[in-house]
Amino acid sequence: MNKKLGFIDRYLTIWIFIAMFIGVVLGNLIPKSNNVFLSLSNQKTNIPLAIGLILMMYPPLVKVNYKHLGLIFSNVKLLTASLILNWIIGPLLMFFLAIIFLKDYPEYRTGLMLIGAARCIAMVVVWNDLADGNREYAAGLIALNSIFQVLFYSITTYILVSKLPEYFGLKGYSIPINVSFIATSVGIYLGIPFLLGIVSRFCIIKIKGQNWLNNTFIPFISPITLIALLLTIVFMFALKGKVFIEIPFDVLRVSIPLAIYFLIMFVLSFIISKKLGADYSQSTSIAFTATGNNFELAIAVSIAVFGMNSGEAFVGVVGPFIEVPALIALVHLAFYFKKRFFNAVN
Repeated sequence: MNKKLGFIDRYLTIWIFIAMFIGVVLGNLIPKSNNVFLSLSNQKTNIPLAIGLILMMYPPLVKVNYKHLGLIFSNVKLLTASLILNWIIGPLLMFFLAIIFLKDYPEYRTGLMLIGAARCIAMVVVWNDLADGNREYAAGLIALNSIFQVLFYSITTYILVSKLPEYFGLKGYSIPINVSFIATSVGIYLGIPFLLGIVSRFCIIKIKGQNWLNNTFIPFISPITLIALLLTIVFMFALKGKVFIEIPFDVLRVSIPLAIYFLIMFVLSFIISKKLGADYSQSTSIAFTATGNNFELAIAVSIAVFGMNSGEAFVGVVGPFIEVPALIALVHLAFYFKKRFFNAVN
């Protein structure tokens, strides 16, 4: 049975577009807003964005029963499929979409490849929770992806950006990224909310009990996720909303391969998971984990290597603008899949 949606949840798509509009207006009409927002950033992170993402992820991560994390290792076929989707199919799909749609735009092409190699470890928690995905399964996959990200992001970007383009008659680029840089990003956007979620859950259960956690604390903090999501969207669009006014066709040019990527990855991941015997909640977790990208890391790398005003950084900034409405649409698609393919058996 689907959970009963509250007022904010029921009209979330509308609130998101309102938040996007407010952000664009702030970024374009308030003279010094961009300077204020940029002053809160450095090469590795943006403080308001980090706070927003941490607050967004905290309630879903408190809800996770961490004793069940071992479930992701119980089905080796599903786990293997998830890793292949995340670390082979996803990056290669983004690579080929970049080649097809942005062949004559090397900076944009490289930016898209950097996004493809950065697997999602943050906002996927929110989309998975909205779609009634398996929280424990999602948390386990995200934790596993974070480890793989620290170990393999540098290697993956080297292959995608430096070597593979040469086989298609295109120039490759050297991307020097050290492990500590990636580990810092992972620690900020995943480590902090994970730690807060684990400590809160176990401390509250020990002091107040499981029932108080489930019936009092979690309902109290749950609205934080969507409120933080909306405020973060306002901030992101205020920070770089001018690009929609100044170079709208470039935004559209980058948006097309991103939108195609999200749709293909989600549907493909969902189908593969179901074929391998996953139930709806597991299929949803695997699909959203494989579909989302770590734009925070991609933006940080682009700024550090190519500069704040580079085409690569521009693509990283456009990414969340497309991902947010696209992933909201995929939440609705997930519920359609549930009704169409799972209700009869689950």
